[in-house]
Amino acid sequence: MEMNYVVETDKSFTEAIEAVKASLVRHNFGVLHELNFQDTLHSKGVEFDQEFHLLEVCNPHKAKAVLEQQLEMAFFLPCKIGVYKKFGQTYIGMPLPTKLMGILGNMALLETAQEVEDVLVAAIQEAK
Repeated sequence: MEMNYVVETDKSFTEAIEAVKASLVRHNFGVLHELNFQDTLHSKGVEFDQEFHLLEVCNPHKAKAVLEQQLEMAFFLPCKIGVYKKFGQTYIGMPLPTKLMGILGNMALLETAQEVEDVLVAAIQEAK
């Protein structure tokens, strides 16, 4: 079972990050936090030469709906979208919300997870 949705892009690493951010805004998602693994690990004295940038993204209305149904779902929020380079190629990807709900067995949230997944897949496709 594939847990992630990942696409290749011809954009540079930096261009892909900016394209994802712009696309998310058009799809009513905001970026709450950004994590640059390379810079963060280097700041801790750990050498890490891979480029991986993680965006924590959220649509507040969808988040509220999920949290009202099951507060512990906050453990899995916000949604994450990664931009990274591997073997010289740039990728954009995310874990699939519907797969997460399936593993957790929370079928009541599956509809909302599908809605979020559809929007985020569209945003990634637009950004690539």
